[in-house]
Amino acid sequence: MEKTSKIYVAGHRGMVGSAIVRELKRHGYENIITRTHKELDLTRQAEVEAFFQQEKPEYVFLAAAKVGGIIANQTALADFMYDNMILEMNVIHAAWQNGCKKLEFLGSSCIYPRMAPQPMPESCLLTSELEKTNEAYALAKISGLKYCEYLNCQYGTDFISLMPTNLYGPNDNYHPEHSHVLPALIRRFHEAKEAGLAEVTCWGDGSPLREFLYVDDLANLCVFLMNNYSGNETVNAGTGKEITIKGLTELVAKVVGFTGEIKWDTTRPNGTPRKLLDVSKAKSLGWTYKTELEDGIRLAYDDFLHNPMRAER
Repeated sequence: MEKTSKIYVAGHRGMVGSAIVRELKRHGYENIITRTHKELDLTRQAEVEAFFQQEKPEYVFLAAAKVGGIIANQTALADFMYDNMILEMNVIHAAWQNGCKKLEFLGSSCIYPRMAPQPMPESCLLTSELEKTNEAYALAKISGLKYCEYLNCQYGTDFISLMPTNLYGPNDNYHPEHSHVLPALIRRFHEAKEAGLAEVTCWGDGSPLREFLYVDDLANLCVFLMNNYSGNETVNAGTGKEITIKGLTELVAKVVGFTGEIKWDTTRPNGTPRKLLDVSKAKSLGWTYKTELEDGIRLAYDDFLHNPMRAER
């Protein structure tokens, strides 16, 4: 990308999209196009086509998505599949039709099989069944990355895909029911501390292993790959390190300052037992993460405390 290149960031108000905008500006890219959902509904094909015909962006970061935690994924299966599939197809298709030089599609590590080899290499995609609790979202994301691959093969486009591990950081969603595990824990322990509660109950038994990447590190990789990678195979984005949910819970409680007891409701689902990405491909390209988990949680908690709109969601 040139510093004057016309760059469209889809989903710029979300955690990932806003981080990409910050990273682009940090590198001196100023010709950045954004649209709010009210200005452009990405699930409406006619609106998306009109936008691309008018703006003709040279580069596209597709970070827009309907996202949520276990509850949201289990209770809104149809919504997660439809909204994600239709918006990504609209954007990718319109980018191709309007001569976009390069598009980067952001997916999720949930695209990989439930019992994939650990750590999960990019090559294990579609080798066995998915985790049922987020199957609809995963299928939509797989469709998006495959459409990019097929366009590359059939029409010679330069559309790439990036699959991040669990993300957290500024502009996260802290909704008590629709958020992911780390922001949900931040909110739960903060409210428990404020209310002076003696205990907090968490889902499952705390045994699943998870990997977490600070969102500004992801954004750094996004810009790096846009400038340095072309290929049909997706690229994993992670730290290569994992922690049990129990360990994460204790770490969040420490950062927030909750000193009460942590209990576990084993009648609730654990989700996938382990989700560690093989990040050797990103490393071989010359990229590594920068932010350690405890430092990142402190930054995220500070964002929660000083960003009222996010804290209320």
